[in-house]
Amino acid sequence: MKIITVTNQKGGTGKTSTTNALMAGLNKKGYKVLAVDLDPQCNLSFILKAQGNKPTALGILTGEANIKDAIQTSDIGDFIASSKQLSNADKLLDTVGREYKLKKALDAVKADYDFILIDTPPALSILTINALTACNSVIIPAVADIFSLQGVERLAETIEPIKEYTNSSIYIEGILLTKYTGDRTNLNKSVRDKAKMTAEKLNTKLFNTVIREAVAVKEAQAMLSNIFDYAPKAQVTSDYENFINELLEAE
Repeated sequence: MKIITVTNQKGGTGKTSTTNALMAGLNKKGYKVLAVDLDPQCNLSFILKAQGNKPTALGILTGEANIKDAIQTSDIGDFIASSKQLSNADKLLDTVGREYKLKKALDAVKADYDFILIDTPPALSILTINALTACNSVIIPAVADIFSLQGVERLAETIEPIKEYTNSSIYIEGILLTKYTGDRTNLNKSVRDKAKMTAEKLNTKLFNTVIREAVAVKEAQAMLSNIFDYAPKAQVTSDYENFINELLEAE
């Protein structure tokens, strides 16, 4: 089984959209998937129609809840909902070994799944550190602009001490360009070339697949759905299908 953290320290790069599409696409291929929402914005939890009476990721991290009690079900797989109180996680998690809280909790259920996907906040915090400590690999969504790629480079600086101190086996699956409008402009082509160079510096790759800009992604979220069910014939759905196939082929 594989635990994948989807992260970028820059906001607006499509982390939640990518996690949701991965969850749906892998589920449709017959894989058993668990998603963990660690973002205090709770967007993934909202899309998955989380129940408010169940324990959340916060309870898992503080030890106040059993992970099996926190697992909810959706049409595209199981998930653990976020909590807005996770914004205080750096203060709430103040015990020795706080970096390992999520890893320890997932150890109790990981045998039940083929993939566990972790959606993270757009910031370096104890939440992101827990996600990186618990996972096998990392997918970095990035939009085609220079600031997003700077976020990728900052993330790489975070992963190095994680690899040294809390998770020696972690590796970066690759950088995924999202909200892409094509190579028609010199700027987009330049940013794509920069993304390739950034990937090489991180000893990883730029995925061959790019996720194009499409209103269907936001529409699917507004309908509390996923791109595969909402717009199965859309070009962006084909993009996500190709991305998932590329990811699985690298296994």
